[in-house]
Amino acid sequence: MTKRALVCYDGSAAANAALRAGTQLLPDAHAWIAYLWTPPFAEEGLRRRLWAGRDHIEEFVEALRGEGAWRAEQVVVTGVTIARTAGWRAEALTRPTEGGEGFELARTTAALEPDVVLVGSRGLDGFRAVLGSVSDVLVHYSPKPVLVVPHPMLMRDAAAVPGGPVVVGWDGSPGASAAVVAADRLLPEREVVLVSVHDRAEEWPSTPPPDGSRSVNPVQVRPGNGAPGHAIADALGGYAADRSAALVVVGSRGRSAAQEIMLGSVAMATLHHAHRPVLVVPRPHGAPARTPAGRGAA
Repeated sequence: MTKRALVCYDGSAAANAALRAGTQLLPDAHAWIAYLWTPPFAEEGLRRRLWAGRDHIEEFVEALRGEGAWRAEQVVVTGVTIARTAGWRAEALTRPTEGGEGFELARTTAALEPDVVLVGSRGLDGFRAVLGSVSDVLVHYSPKPVLVVPHPMLMRDAAAVPGGPVVVGWDGSPGASAAVVAADRLLPEREVVLVSVHDRAEEWPSTPPPDGSRSVNPVQVRPGNGAPGHAIADALGGYAADRSAALVVVGSRGRSAAQEIMLGSVAMATLHHAHRPVLVVPRPHGAPARTPAGRGAA
């Protein structure tokens, strides 16, 4: 079955890197290359060129919006070209927004119902991947799995993307089960490896994976390795690096009464510290936020 991807694209190096990784992970997908642009009212040079006096305010505003729409189309055509060259069936999607791009992208996700949303992180701060505001909002509010690709990646990490296995954080929770199902559905040709990370061996979850046919690989946190969420995320990332994994998959922890996805500390730490793509899978509606079985996924 053809996978459908919504790509958050703005022409940046991070967006191009995310798009390339997406085409390697999901070959032959259908994609919307989406750029939700903000009308450029703050661009001084553009304002000066279009300004025709106080008697022409409405014309001035419309001209700014027209220029913004044209620029957005020029940006997104690059993404469409990259996607089509890589074998995707891609189409452009541009629309203006007055701000809150992350929320608008989440709304667009709900309307289009893609199989996955693809977004690039802003970059690196030392050794730590830093999510931009759009990425951060999107992973919290998207009703569909969000694939976050860090930028830049080292050569060894990027080399694992085309054919490496998929590492899934496992703790027996509904969120972890949803993560396994999403990994199998989105990447059916990849090896899926379940990993449970805990401080002590006796805490490894006894809950089997959904199909009952896979083993769970136990990984123990190194003592004194920071806060629990960060330590577990580091252990999960370390295992993924040792296996030359293409990406790490984590489930979200739950939802508040307002239906906001509240990511657990492990999921957030994995997003902010991973050196390879991370797929965040929302917890199924109606499932409890957490089971007492462990802490490996959320």
